[in-house]
Amino acid sequence: MIEYNSKNIRAWSLLGQTRSFGNALLEIAKDDPRIIAVTSDMAKTSGLERFGKTFPDRLINTGIAEQNMIGISAALANEGLVPFAISFASFSTMRACEAVRHFLGNMHRNVKLVGVGSGFATGIFGTTHYCKEDLSIIRSISGIAIFSPADCTALSKVIEACVLYDGPVYIRLTGQMNNPVVYTTDFSFTIGKAIKLKSGTHVCIIATGSMVYNSLKASEILEQDGITATVIDMHTIKPLDVAIIESQINSSKLIVSVEEHSKIGGLGAAIAEYLSGLKQHPVLLQLGIEDEFQKAGDYLYMIEQNHLLPHQIALSIQKKYRSL
Repeated sequence: MIEYNSKNIRAWSLLGQTRSFGNALLEIAKDDPRIIAVTSDMAKTSGLERFGKTFPDRLINTGIAEQNMIGISAALANEGLVPFAISFASFSTMRACEAVRHFLGNMHRNVKLVGVGSGFATGIFGTTHYCKEDLSIIRSISGIAIFSPADCTALSKVIEACVLYDGPVYIRLTGQMNNPVVYTTDFSFTIGKAIKLKSGTHVCIIATGSMVYNSLKASEILEQDGITATVIDMHTIKPLDVAIIESQINSSKLIVSVEEHSKIGGLGAAIAEYLSGLKQHPVLLQLGIEDEFQKAGDYLYMIEQNHLLPHQIALSIQKKYRSL
């Protein structure tokens, strides 16, 4: 069982989502012998060294063979086990896309797919490892639930929930080490039920993953300009919490989606699809990664190039809000 205290939350933050994943999975696996870790040569990167030393017979390294990782995981799930399949997001959702579609989508095997280093988390590794398309790819496959935790505390809650959830899921890990903390204490987490972190009267910001913290900071900047914002952590991308969106329609002049993902096919697109079916709704401003291949750089450089730093988010919202 995972213990949520200030010491652990601080340690997870320092490690970042990618490396704290293995520690969280280890604690849960101690109480659940069904949990198996299957990785395509990502044990060290995803913090699974201790898991492997504690449970050497429950860590399978397929080597750099993501399609095989998915097939093996599906077979383990077929025997009643709960496999977590871990690889770089760019490879697990694109190189192995057909296997994911077949085994997790069509056959609905109880595999927990984990996309490590999504968005720009891989830094100077560049375009081959950046992953701005994973949400759009997995969203288009029927039957797979999708999660994008805001910080390492939320990641632990997601893992706990996914172990109990009977069905295939995709867990998207964003950000780097020294991951900013959004949740400082234990909190209630429900699949498909977003969390309102802050209430405002002018704008509703719906963020996911690494952009939840940046959106909270952006809301503080907006307050200095007389614009108060509701901030929502949409940790579950599929199924989308449309009820919380609907609750903001009459009280917000502007809805803003913020994500470390392409503006095409991700959270913003999911919100737009829902809003398009309504007779009336506020204007939607979609903030995310631009639709182009960009020159590689370190993490913060890439975030800045896509106008996703807190002050940039606030400026984009200010301009749009003032134009309405």
